[in-house]
Amino acid sequence: MVKHVILWKLKEEFSEEEKKNIKAGIKEGLEGLAGQIPGMIDIKVNINGLDSSTADLMLDSTFESEEALKGYSKHPAHVAVADGKVRPYTASRFCLDYEI
Repeated sequence: MVKHVILWKLKEEFSEEEKKNIKAGIKEGLEGLAGQIPGMIDIKVNINGLDSSTADLMLDSTFESEEALKGYSKHPAHVAVADGKVRPYTASRFCLDYEI
């Protein structure tokens, strides 16, 4: 199995209220992919980091294999969420993929 973990920092131009709504939209969009992506075992988005955090939200997902992860990255449902709910609002993205 493969873990796919992403940390994002939102753009600073947004108010705290806007950031709250953006994070909720990202969570809804990404977690809504459950059951749609072949080889995806689990997907969760944490939007409630502590004040000590340096990232605004985290994706924690699990796939059957590295091949399934590659399929997810190109899957039309994932691309739609990434292009519509994530990329327009994020300033930075850090990724760690690893086998478990």
